[in-house]
Amino acid sequence: MPESTTLGWGLDVVQPPSPDLVTGHAIRQMEAAAHHLWPDATVRLGRIIPSVTSHVQQVDVNGLPWIAKYSVLGSSLVSLLGGSCGDWPTVQRAQARYVAAPDTLVHREAAQLQALADAGLPVPAVRVAHGVLFTEPVPGVTLADRITADPARTAEILAAVTTAVAGPLRDERVTALVDRLPIPERSISRTFLRKFNGVSGPRYLAQAPHGAVLDAVVSRLRRASAGPALLDRPVVYGDLKPEHVIWPDHGGGPLFIDPGLMRSQPCADLAKVASRLVLGLVTAHAPAEHSRTVLDGITDHVLAQAAAQPGRDRTTWLYQTTTLWLMDTTNILTTCLSAPAGLPLPLQGTALVARASTVVRMLNKASGHLLEADSPVSAWRACVDQAAQAAAA
Repeated sequence: MPESTTLGWGLDVVQPPSPDLVTGHAIRQMEAAAHHLWPDATVRLGRIIPSVTSHVQQVDVNGLPWIAKYSVLGSSLVSLLGGSCGDWPTVQRAQARYVAAPDTLVHREAAQLQALADAGLPVPAVRVAHGVLFTEPVPGVTLADRITADPARTAEILAAVTTAVAGPLRDERVTALVDRLPIPERSISRTFLRKFNGVSGPRYLAQAPHGAVLDAVVSRLRRASAGPALLDRPVVYGDLKPEHVIWPDHGGGPLFIDPGLMRSQPCADLAKVASRLVLGLVTAHAPAEHSRTVLDGITDHVLAQAAAQPGRDRTTWLYQTTTLWLMDTTNILTTCLSAPAGLPLPLQGTALVARASTVVRMLNKASGHLLEADSPVSAWRACVDQAAQAAAA
């Protein structure tokens, strides 16, 4: 029977797993997987890398470093620890069945990394066993680092990233794999609609800090997403965050980690990277001149990509980009705000929580501009102005 507590009204509330239980389970699985892959090796688990999605930890195998990732039921750790998957005995039983399936999240990610490598995209070496994904760490400079060091080249750097992934994402081997093994869990719009659905969404927001304002933001973004949409659904990288694009220390072009390949809106990748770069500026209290230079570079690249779209698709593409940007920011903000005690957040997440009031204010004003502006270009520029004000606040 599930572990539960009975309330005074005779209702049972499931006791969610504790962070210690989940961490201990993940560590045991990582040790077992490492010994399976390297049976005669000396294996030492190192530092846990904070994450809101999976248990991630450094692993040393005979002196060689690896990054291990373990997903429980394909769910985010925030949702899991919040009780969305049941109590711990329920989760354990479901997880035993989950890891035995051929299409777990880590199996799909491993297959996607191999397909991207076959298509010529630089990615890390990968191994997988017992539901654990091992990837080689990539010492280097992230996309965010490069832009921070040279903000005047923001548009150029983003164009290099867009060009690097464009060909491999159209490769027949990649598209065929994605049609079999996509990772829709990384979709901005799907995550937004799941989190803020008509049943549990209002309750979720009512319990969240700044819930009343965020409820208004969500309502506006729902209205915006109901407008004209592009019918094309190409393969996108899916989780194109600044920290997932790395220029290795040994030189060469960018290397890509943590894919979430799926079919989605053609602007989804650019919307996510723009969202996270903007949050980086806001959480870092970046100087006004630096922030404006980066934001102008993002705008130059976004407008160039919009101009490359055929005919009437240009305005729809830009409007969708802006909508998805604000959706992604809402997604990650509410995830970090609802993280339970005992779950360490990444540095970006901790900084985001500390600046939550400023980000909520930005979202509130920007979502209003999105609906009220007289053109998609005006809406984009108005939202960028709000981002500049938030970074300076």
